[in-house]
Amino acid sequence: MRAEYRHLNIVARDWRKLARFYEEVFGCRPLPPARSYSGRWLEAGTGVDGAEIEGIHLSLPGAGDGGPTLELFQYTSPAERPRPRADREGFAHIAFEVDDVPGALGKVLAHGGRAVGRPSTREVPGSGVLTFVYAADPEGNLIELLHWDRRRARG
Repeated sequence: MRAEYRHLNIVARDWRKLARFYEEVFGCRPLPPARSYSGRWLEAGTGVDGAEIEGIHLSLPGAGDGGPTLELFQYTSPAERPRPRADREGFAHIAFEVDDVPGALGKVLAHGGRAVGRPSTREVPGSGVLTFVYAADPEGNLIELLHWDRRRARG
């Protein structure tokens, strides 16, 4: 069996607003066309009765046009979810490597996101110095902002 990673999906309350957030903060780019799907085929594949979705794929920074994408879809009648937490089982967050973790956190906050943690730095023997923080996008999805300083790696 051949497998290739294609996309990460976020079910959004407002896919257009969330797309703007990821475009403005991380430089993701829309990959038209916007999609609008419904019908028995969608119900069968998703297991959701009456499924109707619309949204778009965004290119991820560093992935190129043919690389994996961030898929933002909005269901007509979404199920509610509990508030995201870093320690909840299942998919937890999307991570972006940035040059300046505090600066990237400031940009997330300026575009309607929120801080979940505080920037933290730790030497990881053999790998370098890691600085990271968890934040949330405007809809509460967790984002890890990280930076590796590999010049300071010790074995």
